[in-house]
Amino acid sequence: MAVSVVMPALEMAQESGKLVSWLKNEGEQVRKGEMLLEVETDKAVVEVEASSDGILAGITAQPGDVIPVGHTIAWLVQPGESPPSPPSAHILSGRRTDASPVAAAGVAASEPSAPAAVRISPKARRLAKEHDVDLSQVRGSGPGGEILADDILAAADQVRLKPDTTYESKSADESQAVTTIGRLMAERTTQSWTTVPHFFVSREVDAGALKAARDAMLPAVEKSHAVKVTFTDLIVRAAARTLKRHPRLNASWTGDHIVVHSEINVALAMAVENAVVTGVIPHTDAMPVAEIAVRRRDLMQRATVGRLRPEDVGGGTFTISNLGMYDVDAFTAIIVPPQAAILAVGAVVDRVVAVDGKAAVRPMMTVTLSCDHRVVDGARAAEFLRDLVTALHEAER
Repeated sequence: MAVSVVMPALEMAQESGKLVSWLKNEGEQVRKGEMLLEVETDKAVVEVEASSDGILAGITAQPGDVIPVGHTIAWLVQPGESPPSPPSAHILSGRRTDASPVAAAGVAASEPSAPAAVRISPKARRLAKEHDVDLSQVRGSGPGGEILADDILAAADQVRLKPDTTYESKSADESQAVTTIGRLMAERTTQSWTTVPHFFVSREVDAGALKAARDAMLPAVEKSHAVKVTFTDLIVRAAARTLKRHPRLNASWTGDHIVVHSEINVALAMAVENAVVTGVIPHTDAMPVAEIAVRRRDLMQRATVGRLRPEDVGGGTFTISNLGMYDVDAFTAIIVPPQAAILAVGAVVDRVVAVDGKAAVRPMMTVTLSCDHRVVDGARAAEFLRDLVTALHEAER
């Protein structure tokens, strides 16, 4: 029996998804649990698994197409079985400018695509999009003229080596291709910065208790879970517990009303090659530090190799961005819509401060909270930050 492959819903309030690439060719055998396609969300590019065994057939969407959630884009059929007759195409514009579909159904994607008679591997198609290679100008070296990844890379090299006659300069300017994730990050941060009314509140934190708690937990957690506890893990736990007392910070702006979330799912901003993605730790407030550390490590490993799963990026309600490991003293972060706030964390640095009226050297850390003024006012933000600092001072408990 044929099983439909539909555009999945990977995030809250998602209406459509962009197909980045097929990871299997039409007519290829697929096993349940194998990665079948890549879909672009508002936060990352994620791989989606096949829901059952079968042969991939009846593909109706191509990379670059934006498809409404729930619409069939292919079928998994059994040997000798034909896919059901496809319905009329329901494809939106190949490039989004905001979170809502803006183009009429049936508009073709604008990214370069191969002629119907040309065969191309999924990896080659993805590389062609990333390097802006015109597939009509590429000659495939694979069986039957199939375009392979090496063909795309060779074509991209030729484009880079070709002199640019439209701009004369004595300097050796370098043009760098923007990856899908990099472009997505640029679009989303621009949208957030230009549409969300940001404001910022900061506090300096004595991180002595934080350091003591990390040092005390390190041996036991490393032995039991094979992971090292970091400052980030302890900050995540403190933030999640503080959010329970300040639900307005664990909320979202939807355009005409505020949604206060029942779950606390802290997201972590993670640096990958040429971009930043966010990975989500679900039900963070109920997790001990050891489990948070394991989840954080696993998210980072999958993000580094581009293997984030739908459950890794969906459902975040509050984000933390820590640049302390890069020796950054303090910074302000851009909110991840539709979340109401994001916490920016700086490095732990020894400073001379007043303790009981006397000068003392203490490990200090600056935290800055960015808030959406449509959801959170200054008093609420200050109260949250006050209680978060208290929680960090009590990190050993």
